[in-house]
Formats: sequence, structure tokens, C-alpha cells
Amino acid sequence: MYSEAMHDPRSPRPSATRTIRLVGMTYIAGKVRRAAGGGRPVAVRFLVDSGAIYSVLPERVWKRLGLEPARRARFELADGTAITRGVSRCMFEIAGMRETSPVVLGGPRDAPLLGMVTLETLGLMLNPLTRELLPMKLMLAALTRPAA
Repeated sequence: MYSEAMHDPRSPRPSATRTIRLVGMTYIAGKVRRAAGGGRPVAVRFLVDSGAIYSVLPERVWKRLGLEPARRARFELADGTAITRGVSRCMFEIAGMRETSPVVLGGPRDAPLLGMVTLETLGLMLNPLTRELLPMKLMLAALTRPAA
């Protein structure tokens, strides 16, 4: 939120404050578990990040699930710093939908993020105006034979 004080020239102090919403953040509750579906699920409050490709689990969550990295990938932070993290798969349950998706195995200070690959896998999308999750319109293309 950004606050801009409107100054009344007759008063030495601002007379009114106007609040402008610059950026909205969307959080969604979900559960994660091992990709095979075994074990107890862990409840997580995710920040929906429309700029993130993959979802991220903090270290305490993925270790609790017993996830292991299947591969390592290099990521660039907003400040340009390059980091390497493990990538695994886990089962996500969000808004009544359940599906497996790749997940970045974050560090101890990484925030739980819900990225676009996971959202699309679940058939969900983020409405950029209302900042709410909605079902995606899923489409298939049919192949036709050329006329003989």
C-alpha cells in the first residue's frame, strides 16, 4: 500500500491522507505431501506468485515430507544473484484440486510460493485484477483429416 499525503496550503500539516493500492498479494491455504501420496499432509500458506515458474517449499516443510532432490537447477533472484536449489516433485492440494507438480526445495529462509506450473497443473489461474484463484478454461484441439 502506498500512502500519499495531500497537503492543504492553508494548513502547516497534511489535512488528508489518500491510500492507493499499488500491489496486491494473494495467499492461499493448501496441503502438500509426498508425490506417491503416502504420509501425512503438511498444511502450508502459499504466496501465489504470478512471476514464479515453479513452486517453492521452505526447508522445514520439504524435510518434514522427506523429499529428495531429483535434480539441481540454477535460479536467478530479483537482485541478479544466481543460486542453485534441488528440484523434486510433490502432491499439492489447493482449492479442492489435487495433483503432483515440480517443486523447488527451498532454504530455511525461503518463503512458500505457489508458481504457475503448479497452478496450471491444478487447472487454476490467478485473476490479475481481483487477485483470486479461478478455474481455468481447459481446451483441447481436435485433429482433422485433410479432405480427399
